[in-house]
Amino acid sequence: MRAVVQRVSSASVTAEGEVISAIETGLLVLLGVTDQDGMEDIQWLIRKIANLRIFNDAEGVMNLSLSNINGEAIVVSQFTLYAATKKGNRPSYIKAAKPDIAVPLYQAFVLELEKELGKKVGTGVFGADMKVELVNDGPVTISMDSKNKE
Repeated sequence: MRAVVQRVSSASVTAEGEVISAIETGLLVLLGVTDQDGMEDIQWLIRKIANLRIFNDAEGVMNLSLSNINGEAIVVSQFTLYAATKKGNRPSYIKAAKPDIAVPLYQAFVLELEKELGKKVGTGVFGADMKVELVNDGPVTISMDSKNKE
């Protein structure tokens, strides 16, 4: 499971002209799922994401987590995080999980993050053509991979 985590001062997801989710200070998480992912991957990523110390404290040092600041989150499914670009110029997405596997894992990820944060987490619409807008604060962008534990 791969995640790209962006610290934002605001973010929103629009599908078919309708705003599906919108947040202020918090994290936008782009989530890629492969068919070899499971609850262990979800749990590892959730703990890391909720506790990443990437928000500024009173001295302006990145020392606080999303949980510490009571921030918000949006999780957007993004199969392109598993793009293979080794050969040619057209990415292959063969490593990305098909919807029958990806959707339940994505939904489980969102539910587990909601439990960890104690609040509702915004989402996109799985498989839809979405417009994601964000103001990346910092900018701070961190990529994570549950298989490599980094």
